[in-house]
Amino acid sequence: MLLALVLTGWGLTSLFRESALRRLGVTLNETIDQAVLAATATPEGVTVGPILDQRTLNIYSGKYWAVAEPAPNDRLRTLARSRSLWDTDLTAPADLPPLLARAGGETISYNAVGPAGEPLRVAASMKQLPGREAPVVFLAGIDRSAVDADTRQFATVTWVALLILGAVLVAAVLVQVQIGLRPLYGLRNEIAAVRKGRKARIERDYPVEIQPLAEQVNRLLDHNQEVVERQRTHVGNLAHALKTPISVMLAEAGTTEGPLPEMVRRQTKVMQGQVDHHLRRARAAARAAHGLGERTPVAEVIDELAVMLERVFERRNVEIDWRAPDELGFLGERQDLQEILGNLIENACIWCKRRVRVSAGPSGLGQMIAVVEDDGPGLPEDQRETVLKRGARLDESAPGSGLGLSIVDELVRAYGGRLTLGQSDLGGLKATLELPAAER
Repeated sequence: MLLALVLTGWGLTSLFRESALRRLGVTLNETIDQAVLAATATPEGVTVGPILDQRTLNIYSGKYWAVAEPAPNDRLRTLARSRSLWDTDLTAPADLPPLLARAGGETISYNAVGPAGEPLRVAASMKQLPGREAPVVFLAGIDRSAVDADTRQFATVTWVALLILGAVLVAAVLVQVQIGLRPLYGLRNEIAAVRKGRKARIERDYPVEIQPLAEQVNRLLDHNQEVVERQRTHVGNLAHALKTPISVMLAEAGTTEGPLPEMVRRQTKVMQGQVDHHLRRARAAARAAHGLGERTPVAEVIDELAVMLERVFERRNVEIDWRAPDELGFLGERQDLQEILGNLIENACIWCKRRVRVSAGPSGLGQMIAVVEDDGPGLPEDQRETVLKRGARLDESAPGSGLGLSIVDELVRAYGGRLTLGQSDLGGLKATLELPAAER
């Protein structure tokens, strides 16, 4: 659009200038015709009778005529001139005589400088006078200052008008884009709200051009939810199908003594752990991949876990000190957050002396951080990676299967987060979680 406006301004200015110069050309041709009619060939040269144009009689008036003949080196030698020229000549290009000879009597126009330093428009034409063998050149010039001023004024007005027009067009386009795309902005914001957990579906009504897109997004959300529910059902069915035979094998092996029953019991427990591990991993990955629109309040989950675990470890007088802002939300399902924090807090309760500290808060960039600490013996740095491996247990006398931290790590990774272990200032282990946060 900017290029079009520039070309339009340049074109209009050029057309105006050419039109004004054509009008000057008409006036100059009339002056040449008057000079031709008044010219007479004489043995001495050419004489020109009176021309009834007052401007050509006033010295340096801005309108001039002259009669010249070709001279050596393609120059002109003046034979007669108007009184307005006084004792000066009309300037001409060095190659004007040959150009006029090839023009066949047509007029050639050019710009020059007048005797008073004013800008001139000059017209020249080669004519044949009766009684003279050699042709002569008739020249007429007129001050073009007014034309140049009019052209500049026209150009200024044109460019200002085009700039205003361009500004109006740009403003109109911006307004049109803002109004026309406002429904798309709204749809984008609703989709972002679904992704961040603030909404479960697209709820607003949109124009007929966009409403099908909103409906397709809702259908996609419904399909994702169906996939999650179907996978949960399959996981549950598979768990029941496998756990029952394993339980029967354990029960039968438990009633018999000997190396073979002992091996069966040991391997069956390994199978049971493997089944639990892979089923929970598949379920966690499915929920994390399709968990759009899920928002879980963190403070509420921590409070429930703290109350329950303080009762479980009541005999040891375990105190769980926790803090989390009410507005903090986890971008995922409630049972996953319960499993993640539940395993970590329970592990801290098992190993602590008396005190467990839990804190959670936003960390920016759509993330949240949860920290679980205890005042227990802690864990050497070279063993922290080991306890995150599936089934790894550093103390066989402690209760549990050794899958807790492994499940936590895999759940956290499924949500694109990270679990790191370190040293707490309470003296024990410090588990730091980075998880996706839901916006308010």
